[in-house]
Amino acid sequence: MPRSSMAFDSAHPTAAERDQALLALARVLQTGGYRHTTVTPATHARVNDRTGNEWARDLRGVFGWSRPFRAELLPAGLFELMRRADVVAPHKDGWRSRIRLSSLDQHLFVHSAYPTSDADAVFFGPDTYRFVAALRTHLERDPEPVRRAVDIGAGSGAGAIALASARPEAEVLAVDINPAALRLTRINAAVAGTGKVRAAHSDLLSGVDGRFDLIVANPPYLVDPARRAYRHGGGPLGAGLALAIVDAAIERLAPGGRLLLYTGAAIVDGNDPFRAAAEAKLAAAGLTWDYREMDPDVFGEELDCEAYATTERIAAVVLTAYLRS
Repeated sequence: MPRSSMAFDSAHPTAAERDQALLALARVLQTGGYRHTTVTPATHARVNDRTGNEWARDLRGVFGWSRPFRAELLPAGLFELMRRADVVAPHKDGWRSRIRLSSLDQHLFVHSAYPTSDADAVFFGPDTYRFVAALRTHLERDPEPVRRAVDIGAGSGAGAIALASARPEAEVLAVDINPAALRLTRINAAVAGTGKVRAAHSDLLSGVDGRFDLIVANPPYLVDPARRAYRHGGGPLGAGLALAIVDAAIERLAPGGRLLLYTGAAIVDGNDPFRAAAEAKLAAAGLTWDYREMDPDVFGEELDCEAYATTERIAAVVLTAYLRS
């Protein structure tokens, strides 16, 4: 029987105790200099399939690469924190972490372990890095004050936390329909020290009131047969949720407000149907906008799926829209 299994079986921490333990775990790793960059699922699978990577050999193997591990690999007290946080599961003659921790700038983010097969999985990956980079660039170039902002479909809270770090005077909401995402957003905001981030359950903006100076979003944009919330965009070629966010922003931007939307666009015969649909909505509402491709080719493996039979590439795009004062 693996070490600590008797304590694991007998512990019944409350929800508050689990959150406190997970927060403590993240802070221990952050203080210890833990860093990990999360890659695409395809790259993750290739790296883990290499000989010698069957079991974790260090903390990145446990908390970054989601490899099984033996309890004695961890520093004293770390396994107990995992147990109290309920983020460790038995695996053969060892254990496996049920969460990952990834670094972005100076912050650590708790999110779902690989593979992200659960319906309520909390996403973090290359799109997160591109989204935060686009948001940071926007905030550096835009001198307008941000009094009230919202991150729609916040997931791990990376966008909301980046926003709150850059604009500490702002009230920042992080909204999602996934309770697991809201929980991790709260924990990640506590780790980052961004106390003004408020996580709230909301389908788009239906669960929150008022108008916003800045609306940001990094919605799922793929066609996922399993319809996992963190991945499936719905609508035409996965663009349904992104277009719904454009509609919500048109209704809820304050005068002078801005929308920053990072998403993926399926390109068909050289044309971008998402761009055409979004710009038609914005023009009808009298907003101005800027649209650019941040990366011309992402998730190329998805093109093998029937849903993308006529798609030649999927581009990562950034749409910025402005409501006149």
